Amino acid sequence: MRERLGRECVYVPSCRLALYLAMRHWCAPGARVLMSPVNDDVILFVVLAAGLRPVLAPVSPRDGNIEIRAVPESTWRSVDAVLTTNLYGMPDDAVELRARCDRMGIPLLEDAAHAIGATVGDRPVGTFGTASAFSLGKHAGATGGGFLALEDPGDRKALEHRRDELLAGRQLHRDLADALRPVARAAVQRLHLVRPVWRTMRALGLLEREHFRMELRERHLREATGASPGLGVFDRWVRVDLHGYRREHGRVLHRALRRRMSGLDADLARRREGTRLLGGTVWAATGVRDAVAEGVEDRHVPPLFRVPLMVRDRDRLVARLERCGVVTGYLYDPPLDDFAGPEFVEPSPAPEAARWFAAHALPVDPLLARRMMRLLQREAPQPADPLPAPTFRGREPRV
Repeated sequence: MRERLGRECVYVPSCRLALYLAMRHWCAPGARVLMSPVNDDVILFVVLAAGLRPVLAPVSPRDGNIEIRAVPESTWRSVDAVLTTNLYGMPDDAVELRARCDRMGIPLLEDAAHAIGATVGDRPVGTFGTASAFSLGKHAGATGGGFLALEDPGDRKALEHRRDELLAGRQLHRDLADALRPVARAAVQRLHLVRPVWRTMRALGLLEREHFRMELRERHLREATGASPGLGVFDRWVRVDLHGYRREHGRVLHRALRRRMSGLDADLARRREGTRLLGGTVWAATGVRDAVAEGVEDRHVPPLFRVPLMVRDRDRLVARLERCGVVTGYLYDPPLDDFAGPEFVEPSPAPEAARWFAAHALPVDPLLARRMMRLLQREAPQPADPLPAPTFRGREPRV
């Protein structure tokens, strides 16, 4: 990652821990962080665990990322940091965001979990911020690990010290399980067992989400936000889907992750190919269609983690795909301000685009592009109705 980014990097067990470290290092308790409401709910709880106030921005209907020109000037003057999303691998406007942050003297923190290999111009995502957090668990079939990339190498020692204070002890049996999980996952897919395995896990109560969002647990969350900041009181939310998010990794898992990440470039090439195929459909989000159309050379097509297709009756389609053995994840619906409410977040002043995007986005794994194309041609979903222009405060949306 140092070679890819040209930045000093701190290894961590997960991206969520990397983001927590960055927020505690660069933001004082009570600071206000501008972020997109179309984001993983775990990230919301990481922000709260750091003792910060989430300020939710308007988003672009083109890609679900922060719509800079729709953020009121009063909001810009009130925030103490900005957190990007790079949703599904589509980059935020990092150049303008960094320029804004520099003018205000506040840190830009990049969440690049979805965006390894993505670029803005010829510059990698993760090289614009004061710090940027990466996840290895979303690429090359890896099952964990992450990095915090630093603009100033002088911050490394302090961050490593804070990381080490937060780490739980390594466990060999957990490392072995994590190292073998990609093999088991590949076998399940190859033997077409996704649907029975998913149904069995649901029947046994092994899934931590009944719906797209986890349970808010409002009473417990109120108690947690009233306590001193820290991962301890927020662990029940931050650990969802990744209980070992701050467990120290041992040599066995490190070796497995190195082998997996040695195939990263091949993985990114396959993602570009799948993105090009899905991005040429009538369902592709406008930002994806434009990126594919502008990518004359393959290296300019973004290697998306998921390709957002905008479809009518999305939830019904998700259920139909599940019956075909395709389980759809990374659905960020409803937006975080509707999910958490004004007690825990500052709602977006223009929430319509986020609600529209969250309700219609079908995130498709580009590595499964050809199979999904066959299923979509059979199911024939209708493209989402455009977002009514008068409800969007900012530039005219192209949807």
